[in-house]
Amino acid sequence: MASLGTADAAPGELDTGRLEIGEMRDGTPARLPVAVINGANRGETLYLQAASDGDELNGIGVLKEVVPKLDPVTLSGTIYIVGIVNYYGFQTAEHRNPIDDTKVNRAYPGNADGSTTERIAAATFEAATKADYILDLHQGSTSRMIEETRVRCGRRHRLHDRCLELAKVFGCGYILDKKGPDNQLARVAPDKGIPAIDPELGASVGWDASAIRAGVNGVFNVLRYYDFLDGAIVTEPQIRASGFDQYGSPVGGVVDFKPDLGDEVTTGDTLATVSTVFGETKATITATNDGVFWRTRRLPQVATGEYICSVGTGIDRY
Repeated sequence: MASLGTADAAPGELDTGRLEIGEMRDGTPARLPVAVINGANRGETLYLQAASDGDELNGIGVLKEVVPKLDPVTLSGTIYIVGIVNYYGFQTAEHRNPIDDTKVNRAYPGNADGSTTERIAAATFEAATKADYILDLHQGSTSRMIEETRVRCGRRHRLHDRCLELAKVFGCGYILDKKGPDNQLARVAPDKGIPAIDPELGASVGWDASAIRAGVNGVFNVLRYYDFLDGAIVTEPQIRASGFDQYGSPVGGVVDFKPDLGDEVTTGDTLATVSTVFGETKATITATNDGVFWRTRRLPQVATGEYICSVGTGIDRY
């Protein structure tokens, strides 16, 4: 029997349920939606979670597509899933947990007796550390960005190569291999000996069909590569960046981007121009290093010093 919260599945079964994390302000239980898929055959264990940032919905879209396609009778191993991590933020369509104004993905491994966010992190970390592999599904919130996987443990970590392998297998086409902030799930889990990555599935407000499709393909690549399912994986050539150059605007105005997301840029290339509302150019922003045009702001209006875009640097190809 495999269990997560109230979900219990015998070999060859799938069950859904709830994982209690505390109480709402009216005293009713706060419970995360969970699923357990227990394969009929022995194998390893995968942990999946989505929406640790409450407004990042593409991961939920991935789970919504993946789970109905999984038959536990043909599955080897076990899959544990938390469908919505930041329960409070999801209810209000907010990035952070509005109860304590904290990002869940800065609170791992959590504290079962701590703040609301720490309790969520503790409950989901306990579930995640049952696994042999961890996928923490994210997206770029309201920015525009390419689909990527993030390796967050740092290149000197003893599990770096296994995390990088997991990122390559997921196969979005782009990998950011850069040590993440403290207390991210994909930063902390490798310390427990578990390879973990953050797939960042594009960016949107609501669903993004192409990003969800990339995430679904990535999950099935992982399931096939690590022998949860039979079948060949389908990946595209991978580009890995080891860092970011971020650019802000030296003036206020309206920004126009010259490259498309994913385009290669070289030092001195124009990345963007900032103009008046009458089309008069006020500033030109150029690349300071070679790289890949990775991420931009969504809205065109900018103030002095406001973020414009990012270029992935230190590029390798696979």
